[in-house]
Amino acid sequence: MSKYYVKRNYTAKEMAKANISKKTKKEGGFFSTLKFLFILFCACALAGVASLELYLSSLPPIENLEQFKPNIVTKIYSADDEIIKTFTAYTYEKIELKDIPENLKKALIATEDKNFYRHHGYDIMGLGRSIIQNVIAGRVVQGASTITQQLARVLFLNNERTFDRKLKELFIAARIEKTISKDQILEMYMNNVYLGAGAYGVEGAAQIYFDKHLKDCDLAELALIAGLPQAPSVYNPFNNMDLAVQRRNQVLTRMYKMRYITTEEYEKAKEEKVHLAKVPQYYTTNKAPYFCDYVMKELEKLGFDETEISQGGYKVVTTLNYKAQKAANEAILRNLKNWGLSGEKNQAAVFAFDPLDGKILVYSGGKDYTKSQYDRVTQAVRPPGSSFKPIVYAAAMEKGINPNDIIEDRPITIGQWSPHNYGNKYRGNIPVYTALMVSSNVCAARLIKDVGIRPVIQTARVLGIETPLEYDYTIALGSNGVKLFEFTRAYGAFANGGYVVQPYAVERVETSRGKVVYKAPKTKISHQLSLNTAAEMTAMMKMVITNGTGRAANIGKPAAGKTGTTDDNKDAYFMGYTPNVVAGVWVGNDDNTVMNKSIQGGTVPALIWKDVMKVATEPFGKADFNYPQVELIPYGSVKGTKVVGEEEKPKEEETVKSEEVNLNEQPELPESVKKIEQQAKQQPAKPLTTQQQVQPSPQPAQAPTPVTPKPAAVPVQKPVSAPVPLAVPQGMR
Repeated sequence: MSKYYVKRNYTAKEMAKANISKKTKKEGGFFSTLKFLFILFCACALAGVASLELYLSSLPPIENLEQFKPNIVTKIYSADDEIIKTFTAYTYEKIELKDIPENLKKALIATEDKNFYRHHGYDIMGLGRSIIQNVIAGRVVQGASTITQQLARVLFLNNERTFDRKLKELFIAARIEKTISKDQILEMYMNNVYLGAGAYGVEGAAQIYFDKHLKDCDLAELALIAGLPQAPSVYNPFNNMDLAVQRRNQVLTRMYKMRYITTEEYEKAKEEKVHLAKVPQYYTTNKAPYFCDYVMKELEKLGFDETEISQGGYKVVTTLNYKAQKAANEAILRNLKNWGLSGEKNQAAVFAFDPLDGKILVYSGGKDYTKSQYDRVTQAVRPPGSSFKPIVYAAAMEKGINPNDIIEDRPITIGQWSPHNYGNKYRGNIPVYTALMVSSNVCAARLIKDVGIRPVIQTARVLGIETPLEYDYTIALGSNGVKLFEFTRAYGAFANGGYVVQPYAVERVETSRGKVVYKAPKTKISHQLSLNTAAEMTAMMKMVITNGTGRAANIGKPAAGKTGTTDDNKDAYFMGYTPNVVAGVWVGNDDNTVMNKSIQGGTVPALIWKDVMKVATEPFGKADFNYPQVELIPYGSVKGTKVVGEEEKPKEEETVKSEEVNLNEQPELPESVKKIEQQAKQQPAKPLTTQQQVQPSPQPAQAPTPVTPKPAAVPVQKPVSAPVPLAVPQGMR
């Protein structure tokens, strides 16, 4: 019996052993195959590398390479074929390697190519790493270019990130290495690499950024220069000092890790402040510098980089109207000077675009680019004052309030907020359109109370204002900061039937042989306001220019707009438009200090706007808005007119005497605005005769008179209704 069990046990062990053996064989077969495939892949890779090495070593040298100089001819054009910037106006100073500071050589090698003196123009290991990263990302994200490859790109190629260009770069780099020595390669690279701000080569960069020769630059300055090749526009200290310092410190850290500098040198250089030169004369050759900066940013978003643009020999055609741009530059300087705003802190900005197709026509981010490159069109966030009121009125129109509805121009308190009108003047019951014409603060407060804060903010958002807005009633008076670019874009919806259009600057890009490599697609358009609201807002804002606070902006053709001045006189705006051009103007101090109280939206900003729009609207003649008729009725002419917020009449109603206001009423303006009218010798304001206004009985033309306690009412004619086509082309409907 025991023998039987022993034999059974033995058999079971053998069976288990046999199973394990079979499993091991199976697994061994799988892993053997995997191992074989891996060895085969490695063998193929090594064979490929060997073949590549053999091919590259067989390439011939490049003739006359030492005398080569890149042909830099990229130009930026306005829409009217004016060259507004050319990259041939650059700083280029050749310098021999022996005159280049050792710290700069070490900084560039540590930053751009630590194996420079050990490879043959290309780094196979680095190339392998970049290929793996690019495969994982599914696109080209890492280059792994050596200094020799970068030189090949600078001299012979462009900066497009394609596999084809990478191969060409590799082949040319190998030929360069066979043609000249390592030191000659480094010297040629340092003399030809683009380093931003119009500087080609390290000596040019030293002069541009620090107004000194390269030999006089300290370690911190040399490290800043060495950090520029990767992204010249990004790390340009004129554009962004913080990023430039961060990049400089990265270069210093690499130098320290490679033991090129001591701990003391490293710590001292990291703490040094950057002392830039005054902006060089180079910038004054740029006829629209703020706009060209915007163009460069737009090109980068389209996939171009600054080095490619500056050295690619492109023709960049933009949307700019150079005649209007020139008028804007001159208008800013002239009007600021005439009103005693000649200090460096006194600034103005202008932005204009076509509301139908989004083409940017005028772009001035300040009065003097050579002294300040800060762009007040897209970067400055300043409160717009009363020029924000049309956003409130538009929200009210969308809710169903009519321009002829009555609103109480009386003191009001909302919570702890008690706004007041300019000069503490109150008019009693007046039409809504009159409230906007005279820029009544208390009426705007009543409107936002009736409509609600949230709908006003939502209206601002859909019109393109992206800056944060406080959930507060005071935004009705423009207490919240906005960017001029976004604010002007929002006004475009009043001009084109309620459509929000995205402005753009680059029309097309051509190569030196005329091949179009980029053409602007149709701009983004979205319908956000009803046609009726756009028509009603335009009818009311026409009154602002013909009879209200914006009379200094009258250009003698159909136009609408709104003035804006903050209570503390720190900011002044004029926002306005015709059917084909929308323009916004801001005036203020960079340090946010108070301006002279005579500077208001109806003075300097309105005058600048007028000078710019006279030129910008020339191609369109006296085109009027194709809007449905909007009848503006004098108060008291029609009984039973709705009163805004009637159910919430204030207690002080009995203490304020109500006044009738007719269509020819004009607000009591400051002396500064009256002075403009006298100096400009403008024709008297005409009675309201447009399709948006009621025609008075025939009478001799006379100058407008200030508001009187009881002005005579204007006879009313019945409106003539007729279908009018939409204000936008078929493609935008």
